[in-house]
Amino acid sequence: MTRTLNVHLLPAMFEPEALRDGIAVVIDVLRASTTMTLALQNGAAGIIPCGSIEEANSAFERSPDTVLRGGERGGVKIDGFELSNSPDDYSPNVVDGRTIAFTTTNGTRALLRCGIAERILVGSFVNLSGVVNELAGCCNPIHLVCAGTNGAVTNEDVLFAGCIVQRLTGCVDIPDVDESRWELSDSSLLALCAWLQMTREMTLPEALLRSKGARNLMALGYDRDIQTAGMIDLCSIVGIFDGNTKRITASPAAARESG
Repeated sequence: MTRTLNVHLLPAMFEPEALRDGIAVVIDVLRASTTMTLALQNGAAGIIPCGSIEEANSAFERSPDTVLRGGERGGVKIDGFELSNSPDDYSPNVVDGRTIAFTTTNGTRALLRCGIAERILVGSFVNLSGVVNELAGCCNPIHLVCAGTNGAVTNEDVLFAGCIVQRLTGCVDIPDVDESRWELSDSSLLALCAWLQMTREMTLPEALLRSKGARNLMALGYDRDIQTAGMIDLCSIVGIFDGNTKRITASPAAARESG
């Protein structure tokens, strides 16, 4: 059986209907998908992705004893919110047992655009192997959705997508792709090329530091977040978005393994 694998370099570059019956991986390495993953790893009961600040405030007001508000606009914490978009904010003593109403400039919006997909995962380098395992065990078309930054393609998201392509196909060069097993879109091949070239020239932390997103974070004093985002397999948790409950929770397999 041939499986299709698509990389969408930006959320605006696909129509939501294209994801029907597929499995989507939402990628915002710096920082939303990294932060959401570590929040779940550190015991958060779930995450409510919100498209606006007002929506996050409403979720908080409905359950102020159990909900924390997290996220950013322009890279910094939103006024009145308890948490920013920095992974450092989501320590176990802060988030354990709590639900996070979470809104960011790019990542949560990308996730909400994928709502029609049959299954939606949150992917980042910190849970790379967990995401690969989830994808390897399904037969659906795969859609790797890069969040980008303010409508522009981001290097770190493309690199993660390319890494996923490489892990799934097992190829170490473009001619190695087994076309009897994988049908790759052109953007999947572009992402794969970017990842393979990076691995030959520099380390992942070095590559992340070269991205515009990293420069923006360093200007805001979030250097440590970039280091965290480049730590491969820091945890096993994979966040799964449930279209019915509108919440992200840890996949059952990952939660059992972590426990």
